[in-house]
Amino acid sequence: MRDFIPVFEPVLGERERAYVADAVASGWVSSHGEYVERFEQEFARFCGCEYALTVSSGTAALHLTMLACRIGAGDEVIIPDFTFIATANAVAYTSGRPVFADIDPETLCMDPASVERLVTSRTKAIIPVHIYGHPANMPEIQRVADKYGLVVVEDAAEAHGAMVQTRRVGSFGDMAAFSFYGNKIITTGEGGMLTTNHRDYYERAKHLRDQAMSSEKRYWHDAIGYNYRMTNLQAALGLAQLERIDELIEGKRTVFTTYASKLKGRMPGLRLNRTAPWATNVFWAVCLEVDFFDEARQRALMAALREHGVDTRPYFYPASLMPMFRRDEPAAERPVTMSVYSKGIILPSSANLSQEEIEYICEQVLTALRRLPYDASVT
Repeated sequence: MRDFIPVFEPVLGERERAYVADAVASGWVSSHGEYVERFEQEFARFCGCEYALTVSSGTAALHLTMLACRIGAGDEVIIPDFTFIATANAVAYTSGRPVFADIDPETLCMDPASVERLVTSRTKAIIPVHIYGHPANMPEIQRVADKYGLVVVEDAAEAHGAMVQTRRVGSFGDMAAFSFYGNKIITTGEGGMLTTNHRDYYERAKHLRDQAMSSEKRYWHDAIGYNYRMTNLQAALGLAQLERIDELIEGKRTVFTTYASKLKGRMPGLRLNRTAPWATNVFWAVCLEVDFFDEARQRALMAALREHGVDTRPYFYPASLMPMFRRDEPAAERPVTMSVYSKGIILPSSANLSQEEIEYICEQVLTALRRLPYDASVT
């Protein structure tokens, strides 16, 4: 067994090497080449939507969605407080104002009831985040959006292939953003994808992705644009990964099932990922929550595991606690977020973990937890 087990690692094989080598041999190594177009077409088909646009990162995809729907100064965009900071940053890049909603305690995704309470005359969009591989409740979020005439952008960075009933994420709302960072279910190293069924959003995002250069008059630019293109080399890697995504997702599910068989019921107050009955969870991250945790105990467990070669990550801090987004809004309006963020950690979650490695991790988790101060009255 390995001396160190990372939280995430890519699962790469011969197909990935062959496609990247082919892209190198073609000479098309920048943002032009057949793999870019093929990756976009196949990813749109996978999500069940009309258009897909490769970009340089998941953050770039989110930024382009905000530009495409023309979020500007003073516009409010409702996002979950429990998310990676890129969601809030993408709103701020356009001088919009992120407004923070609470989350559902079971799915950890945006709570639609909290969203509706936050809608004002300045609200322009909602960004539900499919957190840790579990999809947000898109029908209810869409109901709120339709009621108030709001744009919906899915942040699907962590949830490739997750489903709400029979539809995959990326096909709901107006636009969606995916990440292909090295720790995601499929990877291009760095990279992302924007998906949509709206041609006008697609065309505007595509235009801005390439320095807003005119398609008819080379080196003529009619807006402030960005260099958000994906290379053909990255797209070759991404296409190879996409062609085996079912295998990778099944690997994630097997890893979670093995963890569950070793940890569930072993200690009071210990929980792993939950899945809503309407959802298909892809278990991008295996989440361990402990009722009696605070931040000090959370960090103590992580340190103890690292001493035994097990890497972990803490849950995301609430975005509203970050210095650039901290405001006078009472944290009591987001009680679930404020309660849960210090109670959870991410365990090693790669799709190729062996049963022996998972059993070892679980043994170390239980040993470390038994040595931590425990107050059963804390819930």
